[in-house]
Order: sequence, then structure tokens, then C-alpha cells
Amino acid sequence: MAEAVRSLAAKSPPAPPPPPPPPAPRSAALLLATAQEAGGLGDRDGVRELLLRQKSRFSRHLTWLLFLRPVPSLIQEGPQCGLVALWMAGAHLCLPSEVPLERIRQVALARGYTAQGEMFSAADMAKLAEEVFPCETELLSGGLQGQNHDRILQHLGAGFPVLIPYDEDYNHEPCLRNGYKAHWAVASGALLGLKSDFHLPACQEDKDIPGLFHASHMASAVPLEAVTETYLLSKQGKSCRYQLWSYAQIQQSNAQLTGFSPRRAADGRVYIVPAGGVQEGLCGQAVLLQPRP
Repeated sequence: MAEAVRSLAAKSPPAPPPPPPPPAPRSAALLLATAQEAGGLGDRDGVRELLLRQKSRFSRHLTWLLFLRPVPSLIQEGPQCGLVALWMAGAHLCLPSEVPLERIRQVALARGYTAQGEMFSAADMAKLAEEVFPCETELLSGGLQGQNHDRILQHLGAGFPVLIPYDEDYNHEPCLRNGYKAHWAVASGALLGLKSDFHLPACQEDKDIPGLFHASHMASAVPLEAVTETYLLSKQGKSCRYQLWSYAQIQQSNAQLTGFSPRRAADGRVYIVPAGGVQEGLCGQAVLLQPRP
């Protein structure tokens, strides 16, 4: 059961003049930037540049393994971060036919999952995904640590996307705002710091970053026993570029999604929130997607 969150209406001021006509919608070419898979790392949405810029973060005492299956990008308009992240994840699965974002929005509205495009329930996100795409979902709960950490890496290693709710900072990275800045991202790759004595099977070393190896193909058997550091390569609906987040950073942000933003509660709009609030809907949860067999 969901409840609508409304603000108390203030006394109406005199009617304003008619608003200007809305701007013409941006073309699909501006909204959509499709990532192309290429040999090696290539320029996959700036990932090479990103890793070169941040290589000082990577300990020389570890061997680094990168695997990434790029997702296309879509820039959100309004509070549609969850729907846009779901669209990106669905496009990443290379399903038989493309599902337009508007179709996803209409189904979410019809099922009562959203009012403005917001998605404050990971369970509803999983149900929506299975209705609009020919895919299977797995809803993780109880936090992203422990067995869920291993499950997420196995899923990414098999080439499938993960939808993760978190609090978004000004630079789109995870932060700790008690759920007031709740946002959705899609992860489609990982950078793993492995024990230096671990033998990597048939991986190509990066020509610019010593100690960084590229997985030659998506492998379902991620060497979990050798992993000492984890970073996720993620996208969200306010940028076409990948970001590299430490797993601890996203796990901590995801674990403290407990409150509904007072600013949203006072903005006069209706939002669909689970009966147990943001904590019930998002805290400690993630959604895994893969094609139906």
C-alpha cells in the first residue's frame, strides 16, 4: 500500500500571468548517447580518462582487474532517475526490441508505482522491470555488504546490470543525507583490487596504467577470494559519463536511506512512497536484472 506525500497548500496569491510556452523537447540525439563496445578499453564514455585521472587511488601492492559492459546513457528530465536508470539497464541487456522511456513511465503510472516519475520502492522497481522487459530480477535486501557484495560482483562479472538507490551529492557521487537526496544509478562494471600473488588468467595489461588488467571477456567466475578492494563503474540520469565509486561509499549511502526529504514534502506535489517510508522502500536494497532464459 502506498501513501501520497503532500504539502499543506498555502493561501493562493493572485493569479500570475500566463507562463511562456514550454521549450521544445530535446532531440533524441541530445538525450541519448549510445556506448559502443570496442576492443580494449577504448573511450567507453570516458572510462579511460577517468581511470588515468584517478590512478593514484590504486595501490601498487595490488593487481587491478577491470571488467565493464557499457550501458547507453539517457539524461533525465524531472524526477525520473529511477525510470531512466531502468531504461539504461534494459538497453544494456540487448533485448529483442527497445522499450521507450515513455512506455516505462506509463506502466509505472498505471500500476501506482509513481506519480511524478519518482521510484521510492526497490520492490516496485523489480516488478516494473519484469513487466516492461523480458527479464528476470532479483531483489537484494539487508544491505550491500557480505553475501550481497559477492552476489553483485558475480552478477556484474556475468555481464548484467545492477540498479542501486543512494543519496546523490552535488557531483552525483554517493553521500550521506538520510535519504533526502535519494537517487538511482545503474552499475555495469567493476574495478577489483586483487592480492598481488593471485594469478590472472589470460588478461591484457593496460598500456598506460601498470598493474591494471582488462578482462578479455565477461566472466561469471569473479575471483572473490582474492578481492581486497572494490570499485563500481556506474551511471545515473544526470550525466552521460561513468563514475568510479568505492564500494564502501555506495554501500554506506545505500544503508542510510531512511527519510523523505522535507523539501519534497513541502513542494506541493504528490509522491508515491511505501507505507513504511523510504526506509522500507530503498534502504539496504538493490535490483539485479538479467534476460529471461
